[in-house]
Amino acid sequence: MSVNLNSAESHETRSVFDTQCPFCSVQCKMQVIEEKSAGKAPIFTVVPKPNAASEGRLCIKGMNAYQHALTAERILYPMARIDGEFVRISWDEAYNRIHHKFSELRSRYGYDSIGVYGGGSLTNESAYLLGKFARVALQTKYIDYNGRFCMSAAASAGNKAFGVDRGLTNPLSDIGLAKCIILAGTNIAECQPTLMPYFTRAKENGAFFIVIDPRETGTTAMADLHLKVKPGMDAALANGLQKVVLEEGLVDPLFLNERTTGYGELKAHLNQLDLEEIAELTGVPSADIRKAASAYGKAASGMVFTARGVEQQTDGYMAVRGFLNLVLMTGKIGKPGSGYGAVTGQGNGQGGREHGQKADQLPGYRLIENAEDRAYIAGVWGVDPHSLPGKGVSAYEMMEKIHQQEIRALIVMSSNPIVSNPNANFVEEGLRKLDYLVVADMFLSETARMADLVLPATAYIENEGTLTNLEGRVLLREGSRPAPGEAKHDWQVMCGIAKSFGKEQWFAYESAEQIFEELRIASKGGHADYYGITYERLRQEEGVYWPCPDPEHKGTNRLFESSFAHPGGKAELIPVANHLPDEPTDDLYPLCLTTGRVLTHYLTGVQTRRSHSLAARDVESYVEIHPRTARRLGIKDGTLVRLASRRGVVVLRSRFTNGIREDTVFVPMHWGDTQNVNKVTNPALDPTCRMPGFKSCAVRISPLFS
Repeated sequence: MSVNLNSAESHETRSVFDTQCPFCSVQCKMQVIEEKSAGKAPIFTVVPKPNAASEGRLCIKGMNAYQHALTAERILYPMARIDGEFVRISWDEAYNRIHHKFSELRSRYGYDSIGVYGGGSLTNESAYLLGKFARVALQTKYIDYNGRFCMSAAASAGNKAFGVDRGLTNPLSDIGLAKCIILAGTNIAECQPTLMPYFTRAKENGAFFIVIDPRETGTTAMADLHLKVKPGMDAALANGLQKVVLEEGLVDPLFLNERTTGYGELKAHLNQLDLEEIAELTGVPSADIRKAASAYGKAASGMVFTARGVEQQTDGYMAVRGFLNLVLMTGKIGKPGSGYGAVTGQGNGQGGREHGQKADQLPGYRLIENAEDRAYIAGVWGVDPHSLPGKGVSAYEMMEKIHQQEIRALIVMSSNPIVSNPNANFVEEGLRKLDYLVVADMFLSETARMADLVLPATAYIENEGTLTNLEGRVLLREGSRPAPGEAKHDWQVMCGIAKSFGKEQWFAYESAEQIFEELRIASKGGHADYYGITYERLRQEEGVYWPCPDPEHKGTNRLFESSFAHPGGKAELIPVANHLPDEPTDDLYPLCLTTGRVLTHYLTGVQTRRSHSLAARDVESYVEIHPRTARRLGIKDGTLVRLASRRGVVVLRSRFTNGIREDTVFVPMHWGDTQNVNKVTNPALDPTCRMPGFKSCAVRISPLFS
């Protein structure tokens, strides 16, 4: 919306852009106001907008997000690599190059020689279309996305335990009603800071806070009890909590009998465990385990939240199942103030996994290997069910397929796999083997710098579409600011490529809303049912929870009040083993590395490092280390060190802290190149959900200059 304030003297215009933050899963609403005066640089003001999720708050990332959208570093037109240099070309030539190269590769190696790699920040419309694009336009089975590294453990655990996965089973407003809250492997104070007032209100209402983290953080600062667990030992800790709840008679027998299956097997498993052994394994004193379990079990209401600290492990799926056992044993779900929350990381980490850009999924949280699901979606798309490719592989396994040259070309949509994947040196080597790499992005990321063809994509403030926040609330993000140069929306890029392959009849969209109307039908009857949601409703109601099966339905803000989503309506309990990390420490690599996020940056930093207000606060990466550990290794505070694993080496600056375990070091995940921590992380995968073990690997650390 623009307001002309022109006068003979001022020549001013004021434009107001309604939008929402592109970063974390809260999806805070805001306005960006642009004021222009003749002969002067534009002035930008950011104003938070009242809304039900963030309640009108913005964090430092949201307040400065406009800066990366407006930077001169934006890619403005398609560029092809010619004689080793990027050269500007037209969109028509770009589409022709893709068609020519992909057609050549498909004729030689088959349709599955092309891979598609998406992102958890894509809108629902683009995520939906990416799955359709891969399976209908390119006819490849190889599609996955970086959300595999974010939510796959919790998503698979929720699906198996409850029958459906939605980030939070309760609305955010329920947090203030909880009398005990467990935050396991989540640093909300830095990762989702606009949620903190919800937890502050709970604290003011008398809630007892238990935080599980190997480090002291802004989140542990509010804990009544901080369990400083060894990285990778969350499943064992959850077993300890369950054992105490069982021993102290804090289970809900009526709930267990009427609404769950598998309790007998779980009880027998817990009875044979030894709490002192669990204390030794986890590094958490047994007295603290008892105190935490007793506080949660006795509380009249309670909520458990997990995030990447628990989930980014090679047993992440089972670790989450352990915490879900705890929730179900005590009957603390489906009620005000009682439930479970997987704290989604990326802006559309929830919606991104619901509508088909994941290897095994079709829209509406349907499964690609389910014949009924395939037939329904094929009917919506107007194709033969047998023409749809089968299940592909996970994101990191796609990198292995690239190394093996089973995948010969790759399209990357708004993602940076060379930094976000584990074992990054291996990933970079693989990408160099590709016959053709196409990257659509706003910037020349570490991955885009390696591309044969770069396509300019639009920013959040320009790109209209829906996103689904961590509580399952679908939100409409307006995108009214004109795109710079020749940048196109992700969905427009896909439509252009599809047209070059003669598939325009399946990709003849004029707007994001038109794609959403098809998504509504495609999701109808699925677990993630959006059929009752429309752009009109979203504008009027400022968000609608799924499932919402018809336009008269108000949306489901609290799940599982009367039944779970499994046939028969019961949740499933299972025994969980005390799993040890895939890569234990030893004399050569004596420390455990864990990774995470910091307040001022987001994911691989491609956007936040281009917001000058954010980049100025954290200009380089670092390694947190306990002073006693550092002294033993001859390391001084603030000096450059070499951090090495069996896979690679990074150079970082030391940062002393007494708030970390002496056997553990921590490195943020936001930097690339020589500071890319994923050069050293372990690529071992969870056997169920294929999540890499980012949060636990064996390393050694030494001074760079001795």
